Amino acid sequence: MLLAVDVGNTHMVLGAFDGESLRDYWRLETRTRRPADEYLVLIHQLLGGASLSSKEIEDMIVSTVVPPLQDTLGEVGLRLLGRAPTFVGPGIRTGMPILYDNPREVGADRIVNAVAAFERWKEGLIVVDFGTATTFDVISPRGEYMGGAICPGISISMDALFHHAAKLPRVDLRRPERVVGRNTVASMQSGLVFGYLGLVDGIVERMRAEIDFEPIVVATGGLAPLVAEESRTIEHVAPLLTLEGLRLIYERNLGREETD
Repeated sequence: MLLAVDVGNTHMVLGAFDGESLRDYWRLETRTRRPADEYLVLIHQLLGGASLSSKEIEDMIVSTVVPPLQDTLGEVGLRLLGRAPTFVGPGIRTGMPILYDNPREVGADRIVNAVAAFERWKEGLIVVDFGTATTFDVISPRGEYMGGAICPGISISMDALFHHAAKLPRVDLRRPERVVGRNTVASMQSGLVFGYLGLVDGIVERMRAEIDFEPIVVATGGLAPLVAEESRTIEHVAPLLTLEGLRLIYERNLGREETD
């Protein structure tokens, strides 16, 4: 089996693949100070809870936007497999041309999402990933990564209101019944959810006007279902797109040796 690990600033998602089949997946809080030993214990527990064994893990691929965790997860791979895991980064084979001015600047998670989305739909796309930051990535009909946009994630906006406005409470992120809130909590939820919908749809529509093809719009990330339900531009939701992209990139690199 392949253990795929996507490390974001807030959460990391792990998935166990048996060939193309995702056997199970887990979402953990990202903690940069958690030592490799603790991650190993967690992985053993998670696999055991899914009736899987760490002995079944044959390889590991990691995408991370948190540099301090690269060494930690490298040690996890060494302890789990006896060798370092594969990290998505410069020099890895993705099968996708990167048209960024400096390809090394593109976050690994954005490329992984783009690879998975193009493999699934085989058309021009806009991928919206709702993470700590919300990213918008454009893929051409020829499978080229064209670039995109980055803005603060909805959770960052929610935390900013709580920390910088003395009288505003921390609220649960959920869709309110109406736009015109009748109390402070409902008003904040309205601003966060509907305000973010306006941001997402506005950026997607501007991107559509700037490119010369009609893209499919795909949402991924933990908050994708909440926003996509109300969005007028998002057409598909693929919450585990990044894990699927990691599997594909693995197969295009180390995995290809098994079929050569």
